Amino acid sequence: MADARQVGRSARWFPLVGAILGAISAGALWLALRVFPGLLAAVLVVALQAALTGALHQDGLADTADGFGSGAACDDVLRIMRDHAIGSYGATALVLDLALKVAAISAMSNVPRVTAALVMAPILGRWSAVLLGATQPYARESGSPVKFIGRLELAVATITALAIAAALDIWRGPVAMAGVAGLMGLWAWRCRRRIGGITGDTIGAGVEFSECLVLLLFVAIRATPIA
Repeated sequence: MADARQVGRSARWFPLVGAILGAISAGALWLALRVFPGLLAAVLVVALQAALTGALHQDGLADTADGFGSGAACDDVLRIMRDHAIGSYGATALVLDLALKVAAISAMSNVPRVTAALVMAPILGRWSAVLLGATQPYARESGSPVKFIGRLELAVATITALAIAAALDIWRGPVAMAGVAGLMGLWAWRCRRRIGGITGDTIGAGVEFSECLVLLLFVAIRATPIA
């Protein structure tokens, strides 16, 4: 079994994992659209994504929303985030996250850029995890693979993510990556203010924020529908 150091060092390949997940999602959408309307196809794709990842990042999003929304002191926020029960903030965050993804994919289901968006979202989502892990302090005292994500992991992940993003869309890709970097800068600032750094849960939330931002950017940038 891999130890924390090995897991942390493997973070350099996270964007490639995202590329595989994105390719599966794009293929699933293509197949689903042969049978179902866009909205239903989008629901099936988002459900498949959750199944493939074990809803890991959604779990982090829900825990983070409950902790940050509690209004408690730092130590209590960290305690709440460890609680497996989902409160009203967490449930609301999950509903909004899934609804946004379904709506965005459905809105793009008949335009060429949907494939690039579906592949790029998990790539940049996982790159954001490396970005946070390599640049931000860890808020808990216990050991975590996050503590072993360093500059080399970030450099390799950044080059990989940028190369694939640009290959998918020569200008939307870098724009989306810059947007994710800016959003993660704001998220990191919020995490430091609230709990003194990042945790696995806040990284998971960052992944979800990043994926949603990429999808929103692709929806916002208009393209000609497929005839």
